Amino acid sequence: MPSPDLKPLLLDPANFTPRSRTPWGGPRLPALKAPHVTGEIDARIGESWEISVEPDFPSRVAGGPLLADVIARAPEAWLGEARAMELLVKLLDAAAPLSVQIHPHDGDPALAPDESGKPEAWYVVDHEEGAGVFLGLEEGVDEVTLRSAIERGDDVSGLLRFHPVEKGDFFLVEPGVPHAVGAGVFLVEPQRVQPGRRGITYRYWDWNRRYDDRGRESPDGRPRELHLERALAVTDFSRPRGEEFDRQVKRSLGAPSPGDVRFEPLAGFEGGIASSDLLVARISGSGVTRLPSLGTLIGITVVRGSVASLGEDVTLVDGELRGERVIGAGRSAVFPAELGEHSLFLSNAEAIVSAIPPRTK
Repeated sequence: MPSPDLKPLLLDPANFTPRSRTPWGGPRLPALKAPHVTGEIDARIGESWEISVEPDFPSRVAGGPLLADVIARAPEAWLGEARAMELLVKLLDAAAPLSVQIHPHDGDPALAPDESGKPEAWYVVDHEEGAGVFLGLEEGVDEVTLRSAIERGDDVSGLLRFHPVEKGDFFLVEPGVPHAVGAGVFLVEPQRVQPGRRGITYRYWDWNRRYDDRGRESPDGRPRELHLERALAVTDFSRPRGEEFDRQVKRSLGAPSPGDVRFEPLAGFEGGIASSDLLVARISGSGVTRLPSLGTLIGITVVRGSVASLGEDVTLVDGELRGERVIGAGRSAVFPAELGEHSLFLSNAEAIVSAIPPRTK
């Protein structure tokens, strides 16, 4: 039986990256977060670190301590079979394209002791017309072709596979695969980062942009640091290309339909894309659903409507859930492993469920 005082925790909604770190940020995050945040918010935000124990941008329990400290006081109750907290979930809004980048595998011998690979995924919440993401290489692109284009200062985007996006599209972004979020895409980004380490990103190319000290694009500014040799060294040029690659990394659910509640696997679950690094699903609609027991901490990030634990002090007012523990749009919460299977009430909701498969060895 779970401890009587062990409950899901709503996290502080304001854990934003500064513009100097994510200069490509857009207006959607401020709009989504404004109802939950007191004080002024930057008009353009690139990332909100929704669920994090990373030292740079750690999550806090709403009105309380650091999430990392809460977990440290009862690690078995929170993490269950898992050996540590490896889940990182972000909301990301790109008004301009992100740099073309890549993540190494955990076993890369060039990683420092405090560095980690960073398998991740993208769930498309919203997008501008014609927007998309770059994921994988086009047919015939090899190391020589890619290196030569970057060294000449060419536009590298034509060497990458471009995927026009729709609401509800999902992509698995594995180590060794070049990628970039395109302009006009708003997404949820679950990631796995080894405990006590920093997830590593190598940049191939940054669209030949320059930035001033405040993170604003400027012809008189400085380019961001690139890591061409390391990026090429970890690129998996043996991956399939074209439609075969798409089948391995993409699932399209479409925008959620109003009505009955649905639990839709995206990755790691039966019926989703195969993954040993991430468990991701979408829950949507109105009604009661069961959050499965996964043997580890589970995160929920709500992008529309609201979600609440059944049995909490929650009321339904004009179709909206009200109560201290309601997870509203633009909020995230964590559920301890010890709770096991758990009932949730959804009201016109769209939310992403994220977890890391337990690693007991």
